[in-house]
Amino acid sequence: MREAATPHQIVTWLYRNYPLATPYQGSFEKLDPNAPSFKRDSWLRAQGGKGVSGVFFSPPPTDASPGPQTILEKAGVNISVVHGMLPPAAIKEMRADHSNIPYDEKTSLPFFAAGISLVVHPRNPHAPTVHANYRYFEITEKVAESDGTGKVVAWWFGGGSDLTPSYLYEEDARHFHRTLQNACNQHGSELYPAFKKWCDEYFYIVHRQETRGVGGLFFDDLSTEKHARLSDDVERPRSAEEIFDFIKALGNSFIPSYLPILERRMSMPSTDQHRRWQLLRRGRYVEFNLVYDRGTKFGLKTPSARIESILMSLPETARWEYMTDMGTDLESEEGRLIPVLKQPVDWAALEK
Repeated sequence: MREAATPHQIVTWLYRNYPLATPYQGSFEKLDPNAPSFKRDSWLRAQGGKGVSGVFFSPPPTDASPGPQTILEKAGVNISVVHGMLPPAAIKEMRADHSNIPYDEKTSLPFFAAGISLVVHPRNPHAPTVHANYRYFEITEKVAESDGTGKVVAWWFGGGSDLTPSYLYEEDARHFHRTLQNACNQHGSELYPAFKKWCDEYFYIVHRQETRGVGGLFFDDLSTEKHARLSDDVERPRSAEEIFDFIKALGNSFIPSYLPILERRMSMPSTDQHRRWQLLRRGRYVEFNLVYDRGTKFGLKTPSARIESILMSLPETARWEYMTDMGTDLESEEGRLIPVLKQPVDWAALEK
């Protein structure tokens, strides 16, 4: 069933093209050479698999001295390559999009998963948070250990990248979306609008009736099979090799989509009010990740999951206020953000 993009190829791509020092962490460390380096570590999963992680944080002072003035407040890169047995409850959920996965309420099935996750929470309230994740998942038939690996019954790629500002700068949103759009268009003109719409739907905080940020891309279940969100008669990646090339193109777009924005905003003057609003918006970020995010929920349900990696995306600091009035004045700096969270914008098509 798999035409290309074997687990070996994926692992090779992750470890060779995205070593922890560059380009991701290295790009951010160059912006702030006096800040502490990313904390890097390698880990093993007892049930099968391994990973490498790098997290930036700057511990608060232990005395009354001023806090750290680093450009980043928290950031992380996590690469994981794991395998094991998928429990029946998880299989049941996946069958909604992959009906060919066998399911009998009792049998677990072997799985293989590989992915890279990135998140950046800058210190300056005018600089937006960014997140990206690209992953591969496959399920095989259960066979006797002496028979080796079973037949692949389902495989797919997923991922995306999204921008979460506290203060709205339309030029930042345009730049982010147009960079993603250009990466998508190399592989088919229908990909960006379909996955942009999916992103707006996915990152929606139902109990707040607003999106987490200004969106980007989100997609899942991308394989050689028909896709519910893509037309059959348009140009798009169809073979496993073409899909894998699409994933790599999106991964390569991360730095050019975000770093120019961070460079524009990281030194802007800010006040205590700006910080207060930033922390309130980060509270919404936490709400989405812990209540709705499928990856977080799946990870927490996985036996012997590495909790440090799963919760890496959460900001270091967040705030909740009872019936806060911040953002209610739509003419204020804070309030300008609210309408685009209530009604998503076609940023790539927006004129200057």
